Amino acid sequence: MNPMLPAVLALSIPLAACSADAPPATGASATASPQVGAAPAEPPQPAADIERPALKIATLDGAPYDLAAKRGRWVVVNFWATWCSPCLKEMPELDALDAEREDIEVLGLAYEEIEPADLRAFLDKRPVKYPIAIVDVYDPPADFPTPRGLPMTHVIAPDGTVAKRFMGPVTKEELAAVVDGAGERAKAAAAGGK
Repeated sequence: MNPMLPAVLALSIPLAACSADAPPATGASATASPQVGAAPAEPPQPAADIERPALKIATLDGAPYDLAAKRGRWVVVNFWATWCSPCLKEMPELDALDAEREDIEVLGLAYEEIEPADLRAFLDKRPVKYPIAIVDVYDPPADFPTPRGLPMTHVIAPDGTVAKRFMGPVTKEELAAVVDGAGERAKAAAAGGK
């Protein structure tokens, strides 16, 4: 008996199990072959209107926060956690952006299992001026993709659309560049249409 045979069988059983439950492919994807090194397919998005995500949540201070009510402004929605070092590093950046720019508002979504009192105690040591809300990790906002890592930041344009997403830490300069770049593109489009 070939000594490699048990290893080959052990590897082939899980692979067969993964494909056995998959629905049969149809249409163009039935003939397409996966590319070596290709990124995994994105999971299906929720049925909600993810181009203009909705978000209604109570902030840590008990105030209601409705993303739709913020139309006309840029909103930076930042998923973070108290245990996430890159998140903690970017908090001062987000706070400075929120304080310096009248056209940008930041919302922090604490994506972890934490009691409000514990989060308040944490924020007493690392204060920020922008609103913070706790997100239920088992029932995250339906219109935002579940974060695959933290921090995860979504830049929402004044019309309510998602202008850009950042995975990992982001600086205030990077966020300002998204906002300012969109303004420049709008000016150029308006000038070109005259």
